[in-house]
Amino acid sequence: MTDHVDVPETNKAFVPLENNPEVMSHLVHQLGLPPSLGFTDVYSIDEPDLLAFVPRPSHALLLVFPVSKTYESSRMSEDSKLTDYTGSGPSEPVMWFKQTIRNACGLIGLLHAVSNGEARKQVLPGSDLDGLLRDAEPLGPIDRANLLYESKALESAHADAAKLGDTTAPQAEDSVDLHFVAFVKGVDGRLWELDGRRKGPLERGKLDEDEDALSEKALELGVRRFLKTEAQGGNPDLRFSLVSLGPVFD
Repeated sequence: MTDHVDVPETNKAFVPLENNPEVMSHLVHQLGLPPSLGFTDVYSIDEPDLLAFVPRPSHALLLVFPVSKTYESSRMSEDSKLTDYTGSGPSEPVMWFKQTIRNACGLIGLLHAVSNGEARKQVLPGSDLDGLLRDAEPLGPIDRANLLYESKALESAHADAAKLGDTTAPQAEDSVDLHFVAFVKGVDGRLWELDGRRKGPLERGKLDEDEDALSEKALELGVRRFLKTEAQGGNPDLRFSLVSLGPVFD
């Protein structure tokens, strides 16, 4: 597996986040999301009884998977037909962050989840996250990436969360093959795939007003589409995990 599948050739590296809803929720709460929102495991994308346990509406999904040759081939094939994204400003249907910090795909995925759609509206005014998003909004992708790269608040919150996992955290310089991709419903009502390694945000299809990120249509356009591509590419290792950003009920 390629070293640092996230981003090669940068000086800054973060300790990879554990794929754990409690760790993820801790990080976004520390940054400025209210405790009324948090991450929950999604144990099935096909079993209605298990899906019923996930609090709704789901504002975003975070898919975590091992990077495979099939994925890399599919990614490069799709990206070869695209131009580099240059969007900025309040008219963007989604806010996208280019990743330039090694092993930070978990953090970038979390930012994509909380920076868009209904979740964005609930960010606490005056918080570190609120300030970061206000500063990022008018910037193009390169300047946004630099803003994240230089953010001390982001680095501190990430380091604190990385200590909380159930397993021993790898070192920041370790090679990892797990990757995080976010699926969010944009303000335009469309499902977007957001991945800091890509050329920009990827629009996957239109959702109805009452369809959230975990709706049947969103799953078909997003997570199931991804897994089908992996299976058709002959990948025998279809390990993945999924978490949803939604309401937290006491």
